[in-house]
Amino acid sequence: MPFEDSIAENIAASLAEIPHPSLPKGSNIYGSTKIFPDFQAEPGQSYFTLVHGIAHESSVSFVAILQATRALRKGFESAMYFYGPGAMNCIANRGFPTTGDNAFPGEQNINGALETFIAEGGTVFCCRFGLSLHGLREEDLIAGVIPSHPLDVQDALIYYARKGAIINSTYMV
Repeated sequence: MPFEDSIAENIAASLAEIPHPSLPKGSNIYGSTKIFPDFQAEPGQSYFTLVHGIAHESSVSFVAILQATRALRKGFESAMYFYGPGAMNCIANRGFPTTGDNAFPGEQNINGALETFIAEGGTVFCCRFGLSLHGLREEDLIAGVIPSHPLDVQDALIYYARKGAIINSTYMV
């Protein structure tokens, strides 16, 4: 689209003020010093994650899965409990135009991350009431996800607290 000369000159001046991008791809802009030791699980230690976040509405759910997977790989018995709107994360039939398709890049990230977590030995619980709140069917859960009673949310938390688990509770507003 052609611009008036004065606008075209202002565009050229604006672009010339600061190089875009100012650093070539691959440039370090952050340090890499890790502050804390890379802790590994001691025998019998558990890591329990509660997820009350909607798939794709924020990074909360996806990051929680990545953290639980990292704990699993560090040797923790790692379990996740999706409840309320978090139940949406456990549905296998996400996708468009057909299940499993990516309507946008990354649409299947949560599914893939949960499948990896389960395949590597993680345990995933999904609240049946959370499913019902959003009209989701239990039969559409990702393979390996354990459907659970709504009253189990609190009792699972008590169970893992009594085991001395590290508890990560994520919540999206």
